[in-house]
Amino acid sequence: MQIVFMNRLSRISGVDQEVFAQLWIGEEEGVWSLGWRDFSGGEETQEHLWYAGGSWNEMLCVYRHELAVKMGDGYRPLIDGVFHEEDGLTGRNQEQLRLQYYSEYNGNEAIYEELCAWRRSRASSERKAPYILASSLISTFLPHTPEELLQIPGVGEGKVAQYGTDWLAITSTAAREHSFPLNWVHQEIEEDSFVSWLYKQKEVKYKKQLERLRLRRILLQGIENGLGLEQLKVNSGVNRRELIEAVEELEREGYCVEKLIEVELKNVPQNEQEAIWNAYVEVGDLFLKPVLHKVYGEDFSAAEGLDSYYERLRLMRIRFRREQAPKVDMATSF
Repeated sequence: MQIVFMNRLSRISGVDQEVFAQLWIGEEEGVWSLGWRDFSGGEETQEHLWYAGGSWNEMLCVYRHELAVKMGDGYRPLIDGVFHEEDGLTGRNQEQLRLQYYSEYNGNEAIYEELCAWRRSRASSERKAPYILASSLISTFLPHTPEELLQIPGVGEGKVAQYGTDWLAITSTAAREHSFPLNWVHQEIEEDSFVSWLYKQKEVKYKKQLERLRLRRILLQGIENGLGLEQLKVNSGVNRRELIEAVEELEREGYCVEKLIEVELKNVPQNEQEAIWNAYVEVGDLFLKPVLHKVYGEDFSAAEGLDSYYERLRLMRIRFRREQAPKVDMATSF
């Protein structure tokens, strides 16, 4: 095996005792290997094989995730830039992350719960996801004026105009020991703890990327082998709704998922499929509920629930959009 990359890392363990490790990537006849070696007192103690396979992209995802775990535990590399990412954090992003880090350990729980109750109520009435409507940072820094609200990351003039009065009614009555602007936060943070927290955020990010990549591989292999959603659900451990979302993403990226659509729609009568298609022509393919009502009636309900009906609508929409795409491209070319 040829070693194509290697880096040395270290961390402090116990009372000023430094421990070392080595991270390596190797390749042999198209098979990538990724490993980690622990050292103690200059002697090799243990080796962990993190990945062995033919996918560079999957190996890179494993590399980033596992490395983030180690760096979250305090390891630091001899060579910087170990995540091989093009974009680094800007100064502004760093400051926003420091505020987020500080808020996780210094929030006002009572105010946070009150804000959560408010945003659940408002989100329900406005049909918006709750996290869109309020920042958890508000419960930590407790702004008392619209000008202070604008210093909270994620809160702009539009949100202040729309929701500021409600937020300030909750936060302005709370006692606080700090002031605005928030440039004092930097001095309150222990730098090494903050850096470890950053790597924990990377760990979560890379884990999601790795799960998405592995789900894609399972889907593509399963679709090629003629599997249906139920078997793909077993193989992947992902529910059917998430599977369909992943299938839609594959289609958008140019992969052919027609085999799966055929498997899933084989028991749907042809006249029903035609009715769904015609409904997309008439009412458009952006929203599913109008199509459901067009095909099955305004008062339609099913004893087994509507999930299976929405599934077939989404699968038919993939077909519909695939056929419409060349027509759109042709129209825009003139």
